[in-house]
Amino acid sequence: MRTPLGMVAPTLLASTLLLALAATALLLWAPSARAAGEAGATLHGIDASWVFIGAALATGMSSLGAGLAVAKVGTAAVGALAEKPELFGRLLIFIGLAEGIAIYGLIVSILMLNRLGG
Repeated sequence: MRTPLGMVAPTLLASTLLLALAATALLLWAPSARAAGEAGATLHGIDASWVFIGAALATGMSSLGAGLAVAKVGTAAVGALAEKPELFGRLLIFIGLAEGIAIYGLIVSILMLNRLGG
């Protein structure tokens, strides 16, 4: 029996989130991560491992959101481009705006990591 295409995306998203939660749990309770956190790297009383997890979540979730946005906008753009080829420039802007979400998440994680180092 074939799986409907509409069921693939929610299943993939759920499995990705479950894997991310499991990886976060392993990072938090691993002995080496806890020893590295106790070594002295803190930011205003916050353990350094939380900053790393926050930076990873900012990058990962924004990239996931950008991927979903580009999938939706790109599909609509290809459909509109098939009917009106002169809309190419406008449609490219919409896809670029959807990609910007991932760039914003990357900038946030870089700012978080810079605050930890300085």
